[in-house]
Amino acid sequence: MHEMSVALAVVDQVAEAATRAGGVTAVRSVRLQVGELAGVVPDALAFCFELACAGTLLEGAELVTEAVPGRARCTPCAHDWAVGMPPRLTCPGCGGTRTDLLAGRELQILDVHWEDGGPPHPPTREPISEER
Repeated sequence: MHEMSVALAVVDQVAEAATRAGGVTAVRSVRLQVGELAGVVPDALAFCFELACAGTLLEGAELVTEAVPGRARCTPCAHDWAVGMPPRLTCPGCGGTRTDLLAGRELQILDVHWEDGGPPHPPTREPISEER
């Protein structure tokens, strides 16, 4: 399952950041940005996240996902639109096929809330890596 590899990568990255921070006894929540076109099913990711957290510093942590709608822009006419699912990549303004995807592929950790009750600690904003 694709979502399990994503969940494991998130747990690994957050656990590593918590270790670097020092003194963290538990992670309360992890907020992820998940693009509509990222190929991730949020409910399946939440299920896998709970399993991946078992026995780690993240056990019991809440996963909060923030959906990012897919958006594209037509290169010839500069029209910008929501691509939806399945994605519509042909310009609704001029019918052009030369488009740039502006948003919707995001998959990144936005912030983490540690046990100590301090403010959220943003990790480096790198996309979650996946092995294929």
